[in-house]
Amino acid sequence: MMIKFFKKNIIKIPKNISVYFCQNNILTLVGPLGIKSIELKTQVKFFSKKNYILVTKIPFFDKKNILENDNKKLSNSYISIIKQIIQEISKKSKHKLNLIGVGYRAILLTSFTFTILQLKLGYSHLIFIKIPKDLTIICPKPTKIFLYGNLQQKINKLSFLIKSYKMPEPYKGKGIFYINEKIDLKKGKKI
Repeated sequence: MMIKFFKKNIIKIPKNISVYFCQNNILTLVGPLGIKSIELKTQVKFFSKKNYILVTKIPFFDKKNILENDNKKLSNSYISIIKQIIQEISKKSKHKLNLIGVGYRAILLTSFTFTILQLKLGYSHLIFIKIPKDLTIICPKPTKIFLYGNLQQKINKLSFLIKSYKMPEPYKGKGIFYINEKIDLKKGKKI
């Protein structure tokens, strides 16, 4: 049986990450920011000299009722999961938010057990958001919020939660923006 391998099936491993493969189909990746493991259902080949992993479409258990298309989908999902794990254990992820609007402010309230972000966004009330312990948040200015952490998914979720309280408005250009985000302003009605 001839199997084709494409460039997308090959995952390059950085030098600061160690890869361990156990007998019970568990791939463990060790990096400077932590250890992550994943249980595999498709076969993986590791080439230590060239420092890369090859994810195949071959399942560990010979199941004839599984279609080749399902194996391809499974291997593609493992490729993306392994790439995400490598990113999480090798470098910290970050999001930067900008508050644009008159009176929009962010204040960080810290105590020994938890951190709370207080937002003033032009509503009649203040908004309080509890920050998870594994994420770091910094407010260098009252109109800027920086989020740092290892888990990309948690940072994306928290930054979208903060942004959802005041989505960018296309007429006046007010709201919570990512640092590099730009929107095209619409023209208002003329009388």
